[in-house]
Amino acid sequence: MTMTHLFLATSIAILVTMTLALIRAMLGPTVFDRVLALNMFGTKTVLLICVLDFMSGRDDFLDLALLYSLMNFIGMVALLRFTEFGDFGGENLE
Repeated sequence: MTMTHLFLATSIAILVTMTLALIRAMLGPTVFDRVLALNMFGTKTVLLICVLDFMSGRDDFLDLALLYSLMNFIGMVALLRFTEFGDFGGENLE
């Protein structure tokens, strides 16, 4: 088994877990289950970008992966703040 086959198997496994995360996001019984599934999907997307970047032998997509992970984090914080407080404003933080 060569490294190409190993990276291909890893990419397929990541895609399967991303599909399962999307299914969980659609069927989750609570909002927090859905948020957790979307966060997992974002994390697996960053991991897939890194694996594909390593397979290609170039470092071009690492900046994109870092940017996507930062956007995923900020989006999750904003979504959780919205579900807890009902808006994004800072007036009713108490």
